[in-house]
Amino acid sequence: MRTGRARRVLAAGLVSLAAAAGCGVQPSGVITGEAPPSGRVVPATTTTLYLVKDGRISAVTRPRDRPMFPADTLALLADGPTAGERANGFTTEVPPEAGPFSVTARPAGHLVVTLSAPAGELSAPAVGQIVCTAAATAPESPAEVRVTVVGAGQSVGPRNCPGGAGAP
Repeated sequence: MRTGRARRVLAAGLVSLAAAAGCGVQPSGVITGEAPPSGRVVPATTTTLYLVKDGRISAVTRPRDRPMFPADTLALLADGPTAGERANGFTTEVPPEAGPFSVTARPAGHLVVTLSAPAGELSAPAVGQIVCTAAATAPESPAEVRVTVVGAGQSVGPRNCPGGAGAP
């Protein structure tokens, strides 16, 4: 009896093995498809800049399809608020003639922003906008970054943007 049962178990195992091995997948030739996707993957990103609302400097976040250089972010200040931002009461104190900007990183969380207008003639809110926006572009916490604004032989700072809000 044992041999009959062993044969049946062996036969059932072989049938199962044959069924699993030949599960209906047939060999085929090379299957070609369309071209794979190409180009860069562009992550959605945002840019933070500081505009003026009710006399105070406030952070505004704008969506971007690419990261921006710090000087490009500062140029947005001179361009002024978008129509939607204006409708919400935002303005800018940074004059258009302040651009173009350049930003130089110095050791220990210090940035130097060079502009095309005399730095000493900027209003306090304009300096605050520049300082806070430049600090927001740094990898460190904006409150830890010190910013000096330089233009036409004049210098303001170094200053920081306390907590990322308010005029420095």
